[in-house]
Amino acid sequence: MAGIEITGVSTVYPNGVRAVDDLDLTIADGELFALLGPSGCGKTTLLRTIAGLEPAAAGSVAIDARDVTRLEPGARGVAMVFQDYALFPHMTVAENIAYPLRVRHVAKSRQREVAAQTAGSLSLGELLDRRPGQLSGGQQQRAALARAIAAGAEVLLLDEPLSNLDARLRLEARTFLKRLQHELALTTVFVTHDQAEALALADRIAVMDSGRIRQLGTPREVFQRPADTFVANFIGSTPMNLLPGKASDGAVSVAGARLPVEVDLVDGTPLVVGVRPEYLKVSGAGLSGRVSIVENLGVTSLVTIECADGTLVGLTVPEQEEPAVGEALSVSAAPGRLLLYGEDGRLLGSR
Repeated sequence: MAGIEITGVSTVYPNGVRAVDDLDLTIADGELFALLGPSGCGKTTLLRTIAGLEPAAAGSVAIDARDVTRLEPGARGVAMVFQDYALFPHMTVAENIAYPLRVRHVAKSRQREVAAQTAGSLSLGELLDRRPGQLSGGQQQRAALARAIAAGAEVLLLDEPLSNLDARLRLEARTFLKRLQHELALTTVFVTHDQAEALALADRIAVMDSGRIRQLGTPREVFQRPADTFVANFIGSTPMNLLPGKASDGAVSVAGARLPVEVDLVDGTPLVVGVRPEYLKVSGAGLSGRVSIVENLGVTSLVTIECADGTLVGLTVPEQEEPAVGEALSVSAAPGRLLLYGEDGRLLGSR
């Protein structure tokens, strides 16, 4: 096991694009860490830089306090599972798993022993003689993980490991991957654009944008207190309400309503008020409007209210408690769930 220390790392492509820009990050020994962000944010490039597949133009990468910045990938003590799994189609599962040992000229008897042991721990024991084309997507994923584990690496790097699986299998694989990482206590870094996947799996998350980290924290911290409006927009299965408002005599004026806050603000200061639909409830006072849309989400429904000035506010309600379209409603935030963002989009405070 080993921690990862990234200091001032920049990765620049030949066309001059800075995919990773002067980035600092510490990943703890044994941590399950997510790099999360939209396409093109630099998360995969950072993972490949840790692996040594992309050279760092500046800065350093250390694994287990050992500077590996200029080392070849095979000398870094890392194993990588790619999005398409990259299994050799002409090899059996056993041969694929044992391949890292084969290239190190480990004895064949030892190769077979490690392959069988690793496959057994991942419920692949009966599939050792099959080839990748004869496996399901979930079985291929487990075979790729088994190969990475068999390599005896200190760090496991996963590039969109679940994206090729269908929705139901993705949920099963997510549970399996978290249990496996917990049992192995192996430092694991995975890249994903799926915020639900990152929230469910990770011990900590780095939300990335344009080669930089916008927010670093636990899933709960990132979900409950987004550091800026970019993170607020990106995190959450239902979009956070980001409502324009202004400071007004110890409160914030939003869509004709006055919302009390515990932050000292100069009257007239423009603000963005953030509150998740899950943290709003129907009440006799607060933001008022008429129901314009009701979307069934299963056990809950997402209700959109249109205020008199055209502001749209979303809240979730339990199933079978959906209001009718056109019904007048007032909603208020649960205590401590109202977030305030300044003109620069950064979080100011909350109540």
